[in-house]
Amino acid sequence: MNQVLDFIEMRIPANSEYVGVIRLTLSGIANRMGFSYDDIEDLKIAVSEVINNAVQYIYKKSEKGFIEIGFAIFEDRLKVLISDQSNRFDIMNESKQPELYKRNHPVEFLTGCGLGLYLIETLMDEVHIQHDDGVAVFMTKLLEREQVERNAKTVST
Repeated sequence: MNQVLDFIEMRIPANSEYVGVIRLTLSGIANRMGFSYDDIEDLKIAVSEVINNAVQYIYKKSEKGFIEIGFAIFEDRLKVLISDQSNRFDIMNESKQPELYKRNHPVEFLTGCGLGLYLIETLMDEVHIQHDDGVAVFMTKLLEREQVERNAKTVST
């Protein structure tokens, strides 16, 4: 189950106008994998948030750059990898770096990028951020998570 079945990589200009292209691609991939409508919407929101943060915080309006997006398809999950052009990502060599906010912080104290990260962490099953020569965000959404939870409740009652 740990083997990548397919890997799709895209490179877009660091411009929020291209977020829709990535959302459409992501919807098609997740739908083909069998994700529920709600999970697809969660994926789209999280990916949009990361890309918009990269456009807003990493690249200034006067800077030209690219954002790379990778979709690693596994049997039981989808990994989405987003990095700015200075930091190429490697699906098999992700390192867990500390998040940019602390999980025990009350939500009402989060602002700006911290609130976006909280949202991303809430919508995805795993989120890791790598800071080396740039920023890379590794996000994982598990397939059939809700069905597993429903089955667990049925067995435990």
